[in-house]
Amino acid sequence: MKRVLILGGGGFIGGHAVKRLKSSGNWIRSVDIKKHEYGANPDEFIKGNLCDPRVVQSAFEIGRGEVFDEIYQFAADMGGAGYIFTGENDAQVMYNSALINLNVLNEIHARNNASKLNVTKVFYSSSACIYPEEIQQSTENPGLRECDAYPAHPDSEYGWEKLFSERLFLSFSRNYGIPVRIARFHNIFGPEGTWTGGREKSPAAICRKVAKASNPGEIEVWGDGEQTRSYLFVDECLDAVEKLMASDFTGPINIGSEEMVSINTLVNIVASVAKKNISINHVPGPIGVRGRNSNNDLIRDKLEWDYQLTLKEGIEKTYHWIASQIVESI
Repeated sequence: MKRVLILGGGGFIGGHAVKRLKSSGNWIRSVDIKKHEYGANPDEFIKGNLCDPRVVQSAFEIGRGEVFDEIYQFAADMGGAGYIFTGENDAQVMYNSALINLNVLNEIHARNNASKLNVTKVFYSSSACIYPEEIQQSTENPGLRECDAYPAHPDSEYGWEKLFSERLFLSFSRNYGIPVRIARFHNIFGPEGTWTGGREKSPAAICRKVAKASNPGEIEVWGDGEQTRSYLFVDECLDAVEKLMASDFTGPINIGSEEMVSINTLVNIVASVAKKNISINHVPGPIGVRGRNSNNDLIRDKLEWDYQLTLKEGIEKTYHWIASQIVESI
């Protein structure tokens, strides 16, 4: 039985990671500013803000001279386009997320020194938002390769912070021998995540809008809807993370789908799952880059991983869950 620490276990991907790793027989401690809303029950939960080094210290307390076998760092100040691309939250996004990562790495290094051990594998969840804005200006994006990250020019402060933190984890690995693994997530979606309130991402937002719409009905979409993205279902994301953690490859590595669609097409997919006739009202709003897609050559080569679900299959699971949440909230 492995002892596992999940930072950000109250969030969407972190909550799914808690469920998966606990079901495999591991002992799980989760730390977040809130409990997971949809049934992720770790063996132990610590409520606290990881920006506070005292919370980080308490999160790592496990036993005299003992350390965790694995640490998963999912915690960040983040959200969808409405939160990231308006510019109104830039300072807190950069400060909070960077401070969390600085606190976490400092604590890992200190405890490794105290225990004379350096065996804890540490996973860091980065983002496709680190890629340069200028190579994402076409809706026909051919797929972003890991080597495309430099020269650096992310399109948001969120992306800059993620890129800085990648380098931070790699620096601690280089200088102090900490075994780290880094993945760049490409639009992970699925049930049991944020679907309302302003921080939800596009699949959840569109599922909510379509579920609430009449039939026939109309929903709003920011921009012309021709901006393109690829989306990966959360279970497949965690399959890839599991393979990365079991490997000797550090990364960074893309974890995403290569099934790129426009936002308009995403609406049509959701509408077909909902069996509704939905028209689109295009309105001004933050849209991010024009086109973003994952290139999975490296992960296929290093980990022999590939995604299996189509976008529609993932949307079917997600839409019906969000629709049920709307019914329960009425």
